[in-house]
Amino acid sequence: MEKLPGLALAFAGQIASTRVQGALRAHGLKNNQAHVLMLLADQGATGQQTLVRTLGVDPSVLVAMLNDLESAGLAERRRDPADRRRHIVEISPRGTRLVTDVYASITSVEADLFTALDANEIDVLHDMLIRINATTDGQSCDAADDAL
Repeated sequence: MEKLPGLALAFAGQIASTRVQGALRAHGLKNNQAHVLMLLADQGATGQQTLVRTLGVDPSVLVAMLNDLESAGLAERRRDPADRRRHIVEISPRGTRLVTDVYASITSVEADLFTALDANEIDVLHDMLIRINATTDGQSCDAADDAL
């Protein structure tokens, strides 16, 4: 059989995606919602337009995500006092606690996924995946993520 690393990556990605999505659903989150919360937890309060650019989504898609996160008490939007046209988005204390739990769940999923790899192999895999991601031409998986 021919070696097709892209196909192997796609199949492994489907397995990883299914398991990570299950972990997120256990916390009541979709992929895109978890991504927003993780960004806010890592970066702190962020302008709404910055989130649009970082996530590569249409502004209306981000507004819908933020509406859901706000309704759940996981994030908060406020006007920037220096520029009233600008919205600042911040993770709430409840959202911060949830992200901590989500990271723990994902760590558990990854431990199971990578049980056959040693720490060095996991580091190499991570570095290679980052390089693959960095070479894409801006294509995203928004359509697939929106379906979740």
